[in-house]
Amino acid sequence: MNTNTTSLSKADDVVVFDDDNNDENNNNDTTNAEEQQEEMNKFKVYTKTGDDGTSSLYNMERRAKSDVVFDALGDCDETNVAIGIARVHARDFFNIDNNDNNVDGESSSSDDNGRRCFDEDVLPHLEIIQSRLLDVGSAVATPLTSEKTKDGMKERCRFDEAHVAAIESWIDEYEKELPALTNFLCPGGTKFAAFLHQARAICRRCERKVQPMVEGGDVEKSVGMYLNRLSDYLFVAARVANHRVGVEDVAYKKA
Repeated sequence: MNTNTTSLSKADDVVVFDDDNNDENNNNDTTNAEEQQEEMNKFKVYTKTGDDGTSSLYNMERRAKSDVVFDALGDCDETNVAIGIARVHARDFFNIDNNDNNVDGESSSSDDNGRRCFDEDVLPHLEIIQSRLLDVGSAVATPLTSEKTKDGMKERCRFDEAHVAAIESWIDEYEKELPALTNFLCPGGTKFAAFLHQARAICRRCERKVQPMVEGGDVEKSVGMYLNRLSDYLFVAARVANHRVGVEDVAYKKA
C-alpha cells in the first residue's frame, strides 16, 4: 500500500491518508477558524438598526435619535473633531509652502525651533483631551437614572474629577507666559488659534446640552465641570498659539 497518497482499501476498510496532506488540511482548518473569528471581531460600521429613527445607548437602551442624549453626544463629537482640526494646523505658521503668515517666505533656524514650540505641552494636552472627550461621551451615553444602567456600567463610565484638576493645572502654567488680559478678544491670529477658538465655542454648546442631564442626575457633575474647564483651556491655549509665534491676539474694538 502506497502511504504517500490518499487511498481506501476495500479489503480491510482502512483509510490511509498522506501525512503531509493531513497537516495541510489541519492548517487550513485552523486558518479558516482564525479568519472566521477575526471577521466576527471586526467592528461593523453600519448595522441598519438605526433605520427606524432610534439608536442605542451604552446600556443598550434604544431611544429616538432626537433625544437630548444624542444631541449632547453630537456636540461632544463635534468638539473632538474641532480639536483634531486645530492640531492639524498647529504648524501652519511655519509651513513655507502653504503659509500666509510669513512675509519674507524664507526658512530660518528660528522657524525650525518654532515648529516645535507646541510639542512639549499644547499638542500632547490636546491629544489627551480628545481621549477624555470620548470618556465624556461614554458617560453621557450611560444615563445614571435608567433602569438598564447596571452598577458595572456606572463604574466603567465614572468620570474622575482628577481630569478637571489636570486641565486647571495646564491653564495655570500657560497663563504664566501670557500678558495680562485687558480686553475682550475676537477669534483670529494664526490658523491654530482660530481653530482652537472654534473648538471652544463648540465646547460651550456641548456644555449647555449636558448641563440639564447633570441637573437631572443622569450625568455626573464632574462631566459638566470638565466641559466648563475645557472651554476655558481652549481659550487660553488659543492665546498661547498666537503668543508663542509672535502674533497678537485680535482685540475687540467698540464701535
